[in-house]
Amino acid sequence: MPRKIRQLITELESAGFVRMPGGKGSHRKFRHARFLGAVILSGQDGDDAHHYQEKHVRNAIRGVRR
Repeated sequence: MPRKIRQLITELESAGFVRMPGGKGSHRKFRHARFLGAVILSGQDGDDAHHYQEKHVRNAIRGVRR
């Protein structure tokens, strides 16, 4: 069962990512000082996360923890 967007946001914030202004509609942008680029999540909080979104969040958190 896929996780929800709100769960991915919680994981990013607990890893030190900060929500940045910008993004249109349901898109949210997160940055971290030790991560090049940004993580952009689309969808409402209660929506199921797509597999590529889960993978992008997982890889971003791994990159920060190295």
